[in-house]
Amino acid sequence: MLEQLNLENILFLDIETVPEYETYQILPEELKLLWGQKASFLSKDGSTPEDIYDRAGIYAEFGKIVCISTGILTRENNWRFRMKSFSGEDEKQLLSDFIELLNSHYNKPKHLLCAHSGKEFDFPFIARRILINGLKLPAALAIAGKKPWEIPHLDTLELWKFGDYKHYSSLNLLAAIFGIPTPKDDINGKDVCKVFYEQKNLERIVAYCQKDVLTVAQLILKYRGENIIDGQNVTIVKG
Repeated sequence: MLEQLNLENILFLDIETVPEYETYQILPEELKLLWGQKASFLSKDGSTPEDIYDRAGIYAEFGKIVCISTGILTRENNWRFRMKSFSGEDEKQLLSDFIELLNSHYNKPKHLLCAHSGKEFDFPFIARRILINGLKLPAALAIAGKKPWEIPHLDTLELWKFGDYKHYSSLNLLAAIFGIPTPKDDINGKDVCKVFYEQKNLERIVAYCQKDVLTVAQLILKYRGENIIDGQNVTIVKG
């Protein structure tokens, strides 16, 4: 299937998320109760809901998106990669901007969205936060009632599983075994909450997110037996 794909029709993406509220203490009382119920299933060592509140960011009901980085491949003599990020404290605005991109440029049947573990995390998380923010789902994420082969989503983790649904390989591991420059040379996912709320360094999070997006595109090229993108052929679009 990969050999038949036009890679220029793929929008590669990655998201970074944090708990919606900075600390457990400022959670509204109803959400404290509901997080406590959730935490009771997550804690295996007697940790309290407050102890594991930093994990709230991986659940769309308790977290929010602070960055969506996207990238597209184009080919001249060699592959080139162009990235643009949507980020900020105003989640509704960044989601609105991302939806506008999808509706204007990635709304045809030939278009695909691609992420690592995207079917399990990125795509459903984005869709849920869009609805929570009172926005309308773009066609690329409105998958209810569609057959599996009609859903325009590509997942580099799923492709690597080869049908072994018990298997999980991180993006960092796959980058290492394929000789792709590591995307984890600064922070990792566990650091994002601290960098966002304590250090207030959104630019650092965006840079981290963009490295992941580039790595996902590199993986697709490796899966096809092609050369990866040279760093000089990567462009970041601002604004």
